[in-house]
Amino acid sequence: MTMTLDPISQLDRLVASVLDSAPAPRVMPVDLYRDGDRYVLHADIPGADPGSIDVDIDGTQLSIRAQRTGGQGDGLRWIARERGTGSYFRQFTLGDGVDRDGISASYDSGVLSVIIPVSERAKPRKIAVESVDRREAIGA
Repeated sequence: MTMTLDPISQLDRLVASVLDSAPAPRVMPVDLYRDGDRYVLHADIPGADPGSIDVDIDGTQLSIRAQRTGGQGDGLRWIARERGTGSYFRQFTLGDGVDRDGISASYDSGVLSVIIPVSERAKPRKIAVESVDRREAIGA
Protein backbone atom coordinates (compact mmCIF):
# COMPACT_ATOMS: atom_id res chain seq x y z
CA MET A 1 0.00 0.00 0.00
CA THR A 2 1.43 3.34 -1.03
CA MET A 3 0.50 6.62 0.60
CA THR A 4 0.61 9.81 -1.36
CA LEU A 5 0.70 13.22 0.17
CA ASP A 6 -1.33 15.88 -1.54
CA PRO A 7 -0.39 19.16 0.18
CA ILE A 8 -3.06 21.17 -1.65
CA SER A 9 -5.95 19.00 -0.50
CA GLN A 10 -4.47 18.89 3.01
CA LEU A 11 -4.37 22.71 3.03
CA ASP A 12 -7.94 22.87 1.68
CA ARG A 13 -9.15 20.61 4.50
CA LEU A 14 -7.28 22.66 7.11
CA VAL A 15 -8.71 25.96 5.85
CA ALA A 16 -12.23 24.48 5.66
CA SER A 17 -12.01 23.17 9.22
CA VAL A 18 -10.82 26.55 10.53
CA LEU A 19 -13.52 28.45 8.65
CA ASP A 20 -16.18 25.95 9.71
CA SER A 21 -15.34 26.46 13.37
CA ALA A 22 -15.32 30.25 13.12
CA PRO A 23 -18.24 31.94 14.89
CA ALA A 24 -19.07 34.17 11.91
CA PRO A 25 -22.54 33.61 10.43
CA ARG A 26 -22.80 31.70 7.18
CA VAL A 27 -23.74 33.35 3.90
CA MET A 28 -27.48 33.81 3.32
CA PRO A 29 -28.05 35.00 -0.27
CA VAL A 30 -31.28 36.92 -0.80
CA ASP A 31 -33.48 38.24 -3.60
CA LEU A 32 -35.60 41.31 -2.84
CA TYR A 33 -38.14 42.84 -5.22
CA ARG A 34 -41.36 44.83 -5.24
CA ASP A 35 -44.46 43.12 -6.55
CA GLY A 36 -47.36 45.57 -6.65
CA ASP A 37 -48.27 46.58 -3.10
CA ARG A 38 -45.68 44.42 -1.36
CA TYR A 39 -41.99 43.68 -1.15
CA VAL A 40 -40.92 40.05 -1.40
CA LEU A 41 -37.69 38.78 0.13
CA HIS A 42 -36.44 35.25 -0.60
CA ALA A 43 -33.50 34.04 1.51
CA ASP A 44 -31.64 30.79 0.83
CA ILE A 45 -31.16 28.85 4.08
CA PRO A 46 -30.60 25.29 2.86
CA GLY A 47 -30.93 22.59 5.47
CA ALA A 48 -31.89 24.98 8.26
CA ASP A 49 -34.04 23.55 11.02
CA PRO A 50 -37.43 25.30 10.53
CA GLY A 51 -37.76 25.62 14.31
CA SER A 52 -34.52 27.63 14.47
CA ILE A 53 -35.63 30.29 11.98
CA ASP A 54 -36.33 33.59 13.68
CA VAL A 55 -37.62 36.73 11.93
CA ASP A 56 -37.69 39.81 14.18
CA ILE A 57 -38.51 43.49 13.79
CA ASP A 58 -36.95 46.00 16.15
CA GLY A 59 -37.82 49.53 15.14
CA THR A 60 -36.67 49.78 11.53
CA GLN A 61 -34.48 46.64 11.63
CA LEU A 62 -35.68 43.34 10.15
CA SER A 63 -33.42 40.51 11.33
CA ILE A 64 -33.33 36.92 10.09
CA ARG A 65 -31.54 34.20 12.07
CA ALA A 66 -31.36 30.45 11.49
CA GLN A 67 -29.28 27.47 12.53
CA ARG A 68 -28.11 24.46 10.57
CA THR A 69 -26.81 21.49 12.50
CA GLY A 70 -24.85 18.63 11.04
CA GLY A 71 -25.35 14.95 11.59
CA GLN A 72 -24.56 14.07 15.16
CA GLY A 73 -24.21 10.70 16.74
CA ASP A 74 -21.91 8.37 18.55
CA GLY A 75 -19.80 6.19 16.38
CA LEU A 76 -19.99 8.37 13.27
CA ARG A 77 -16.85 8.25 11.21
CA TRP A 78 -16.94 11.01 8.63
CA ILE A 79 -15.52 10.15 5.21
CA ALA A 80 -16.36 13.56 3.73
CA ARG A 81 -18.01 16.55 5.34
CA GLU A 82 -18.46 19.43 2.93
CA ARG A 83 -21.92 20.70 3.89
CA GLY A 84 -21.44 23.56 6.31
CA THR A 85 -23.14 23.89 9.66
CA GLY A 86 -23.60 26.89 11.86
CA SER A 87 -25.67 30.02 12.14
CA TYR A 88 -27.11 32.28 9.46
CA PHE A 89 -27.81 35.98 10.02
CA ARG A 90 -28.97 38.92 7.87
CA GLN A 91 -30.31 42.31 8.82
CA PHE A 92 -32.23 44.84 6.73
CA THR A 93 -33.35 48.41 7.39
CA LEU A 94 -37.02 49.01 6.62
CA GLY A 95 -38.18 52.38 5.37
CA ASP A 96 -41.22 54.30 6.57
CA GLY A 97 -43.33 53.09 3.65
CA VAL A 98 -43.96 49.54 4.88
CA ASP A 99 -46.69 48.02 7.03
CA ARG A 100 -44.62 46.44 9.81
CA ASP A 101 -47.68 44.80 11.39
CA GLY A 102 -48.55 42.99 8.14
CA ILE A 103 -45.20 41.24 7.59
CA SER A 104 -45.44 37.46 7.18
CA ALA A 105 -42.92 34.67 6.58
CA SER A 106 -42.90 31.07 5.36
CA TYR A 107 -40.18 28.43 4.81
CA ASP A 108 -40.31 25.88 2.01
CA SER A 109 -37.61 23.74 0.35
CA GLY A 110 -34.73 25.67 1.92
CA VAL A 111 -36.07 29.11 1.01
CA LEU A 112 -37.43 31.59 3.54
CA SER A 113 -40.00 33.97 2.00
CA VAL A 114 -40.79 37.20 3.81
CA ILE A 115 -43.71 39.31 2.54
CA ILE A 116 -43.52 42.99 3.49
CA PRO A 117 -46.66 44.95 2.57
CA VAL A 118 -46.45 48.57 1.48
CA SER A 119 -48.26 50.87 3.93
CA GLU A 120 -51.48 52.54 2.75
CA ARG A 121 -49.94 56.00 2.96
CA ALA A 122 -47.00 54.94 0.78
CA LYS A 123 -49.11 53.43 -2.01
CA PRO A 124 -49.33 55.46 -5.20
CA ARG A 125 -52.57 57.36 -5.55
CA LYS A 126 -54.17 59.71 -8.01
CA ILE A 127 -54.71 63.29 -6.92
CA ALA A 128 -57.65 65.11 -8.45
CA VAL A 129 -56.93 68.49 -9.97
CA GLU A 130 -59.70 71.01 -9.58
CA SER A 131 -60.18 73.98 -11.82
CA VAL A 132 -61.26 77.20 -10.16
CA ASP A 133 -62.74 79.82 -12.43
CA ARG A 134 -61.76 83.22 -11.00
CA ARG A 135 -63.31 86.40 -12.16
CA GLU A 136 -61.90 89.45 -10.64
CA ALA A 137 -63.18 92.93 -11.01
CA ILE A 138 -60.66 95.36 -12.35
CA GLY A 139 -60.73 98.61 -10.43
CA ALA A 140 -60.08 101.96 -12.09
